[in-house]
Amino acid sequence: MLMLRWSRRPSLPPRPLAWLTGRRQDFRDGVLALVLTVLAFVPTLSQIGAQIGELPGRPSSPLSIGLTLAQTLPLAVRTRLPAACLAVVGGAFAVHQALGCPATFGSVGLYAALYSAGAHQDSFRRALAAAASAGYAVLAVVLHRLGSPERIADYLAFSLFLAGVWLVGTGVRKRRAEEAERRRLAAEVAADAERARIARELHDVVTHHVTAMVVQADAAQFLLTSAPERAGEGLTAVSDTGRRALTELRHLLGVLEATGRSASASESADRAPTLGKVADLVARARMSGQPVEFTERGGRRTRSVDVELAAYRVVQEALTNAMKHAAGQRTKVLVRHGDERVEIEVATEGPASSSAAAPAARHEGPGGGRGLTGLRERVRMLDGELVAGPRPDGGFHVRAVIPAQSAQE
Repeated sequence: MLMLRWSRRPSLPPRPLAWLTGRRQDFRDGVLALVLTVLAFVPTLSQIGAQIGELPGRPSSPLSIGLTLAQTLPLAVRTRLPAACLAVVGGAFAVHQALGCPATFGSVGLYAALYSAGAHQDSFRRALAAAASAGYAVLAVVLHRLGSPERIADYLAFSLFLAGVWLVGTGVRKRRAEEAERRRLAAEVAADAERARIARELHDVVTHHVTAMVVQADAAQFLLTSAPERAGEGLTAVSDTGRRALTELRHLLGVLEATGRSASASESADRAPTLGKVADLVARARMSGQPVEFTERGGRRTRSVDVELAAYRVVQEALTNAMKHAAGQRTKVLVRHGDERVEIEVATEGPASSSAAAPAARHEGPGGGRGLTGLRERVRMLDGELVAGPRPDGGFHVRAVIPAQSAQE
């Protein structure tokens, strides 16, 4: 009995190997079959391979050459048709050994076919394993009757080696399936996170702009009777707010409709609201009739898009709540720019019943992922912290601390 007794393997240069692995699997299988076929007829390699039986050798003949080719060429379909490949290669190997044909390196194809069946056969795996075992048992009986000097222990050892090759392929198949499942779960988690992010963006955009439009429209309606000459300003503010809402909604819809590609970093930075646009938020709130004091401390620094957007959304949500639940009450917005973090504080004056209890009840209810709850999640993803609640003297207070760089960066 002889099995792969030569442990030295010629090392392949890295460039051809990298070129080969970049090809399709069918192409690689074809190359493997071709290389093994050529090596099968190299005289110096004839004693390396799968051998069992040790029957008296016969001279080379067209039949032995055909049996050698039958052990190598089917490897070209070892991935697409692993069961058929194993059946042809195994049958050719059995006949080759039973006839005592000259030893050939092409018998290594049996190992490759067994590995491929274990790694790539999806259905009827047990039936295939049982058929292969039965075929080997028949071969052992035939070789014994033909006068093979091999003992039962030799046949058993060879069968265990073949079973080990099968199990190696099975292990590779299981690892491949587990990796595919991990990728699928990771893709689902990423998709859920993206949907949640877009839902937060839609909430922030729609709630803020619609709230501002309602307040501005109410003010314009009031001015129609009290100061008609100023009603036009209110209607202009409603129109401008609507256009801004449409612009941001178009951007979000473009993200939803995008397939197969992502916006570049420069495009995201240009479209996403930033801390530099907080003054515009304050100006629009003032146009809606909300008295807002805006203070900015520290030198403004370049932040990541996620940090800039999160800080912008904190101010936006706080001003939206102020216009909705404490209309006409003074609101203070403070933004501190530090080297390692950005701090935002928004405080709204007013009785607790009107400006604190209502927002708290709305945002801390079961509708998770919206309002302040969504903001907490957004800030927490950046390793920051957001605290919101009623003030002791009435009103509502929102404070957020966001690191200058997110944990992902």
